[in-house]
Amino acid sequence: MSDIGDWFKTIPFITRYWFAGSIAVPLIGKLGLISPMYLVLWPENFFHKFQVWRPITSTLYFPVGPGTGFLYLVNLYFLYQYSTRLETGAFDGRPADFVFMLLFNWLCIVITGLMMDMQLLMIPLIMSVLYVWAQLNRETIVSFWFGTRFKACYLPWVILGFNYIIGGSVVNELIGNLVGHLYFFLMFKYPMDLGGRSFLSTPDFLYRFLPNRRGGVSGFGAPPSRRPAAPEAGGGGGGGGGGGMGGRHAWGAGFRLGDD
Repeated sequence: MSDIGDWFKTIPFITRYWFAGSIAVPLIGKLGLISPMYLVLWPENFFHKFQVWRPITSTLYFPVGPGTGFLYLVNLYFLYQYSTRLETGAFDGRPADFVFMLLFNWLCIVITGLMMDMQLLMIPLIMSVLYVWAQLNRETIVSFWFGTRFKACYLPWVILGFNYIIGGSVVNELIGNLVGHLYFFLMFKYPMDLGGRSFLSTPDFLYRFLPNRRGGVSGFGAPPSRRPAAPEAGGGGGGGGGGGMGGRHAWGAGFRLGDD
């Protein structure tokens, strides 16, 4: 247990709380401490009964069961890997900017979920973070199923396509990718690469609560660097999840309450 505790403490601060919440809330629902009916996103209950916690719990909750347990673990892996890499990479020393990215993606996904009557939002948010990492590290070489190798910028779409081929739903992945692209385009691509105006900026109050941990001007002042392609240790980001998926599992397949 001490080894697990030591490992948990090594997870970056913000990712640690997100990761812990994504374990605690499904466990609470699984044990029946709180009915899953109160954890998912239902527009009617949110708007008419003012159950304002639902957008948060639906982002952390996942119905873990015999048919969904492996998918849940794979997405926990994605959360840990890519949120950690962003928090300690492009957002290193900039916790306010990292939290703003999560809040922007989360808000877009919640709005989409309310419009499309989506009950579970965990996978779209994780995929949006994975997409941002893939674009900021687009030249990095990652490994996938059967040892296939490609640039990281294709990873979100490879996961989506793989899920489609094996017959699963791609709605969650697609929404996550589109939201991640919206953030990346508005924060980096349009103002920095295309010379457009900046539509997104981290609010000052976030900098007051989460100040930068190193010198320089708050926010991002330069486009993400293009690093030379390099193999990823341990089989890359996609390989860890892809190698063990097999053809029987649908990554990110949409689940409604009651599915096994």
